[in-house]
Amino acid sequence: MIIDERLVVLRRSLELWSHRRRVASKEYEERFRANEGRLAQLMDTKNRLGRILERHGQPLDDLERH
Repeated sequence: MIIDERLVVLRRSLELWSHRRRVASKEYEERFRANEGRLAQLMDTKNRLGRILERHGQPLDDLERH
């Protein structure tokens, strides 16, 4: 294989790697945003549950002991 052929193969490999990295990065960002939303919902639910338990006179920490 001559040097020009090697350079072509190397360039194609780098292009493929770059494309895969962009796709993976995009997928990661989408999952991260989805998880941020889920975390926000979970924290909201926890806070609402905490307020309900406080109204009934039972702290959230007491639930973990039972």
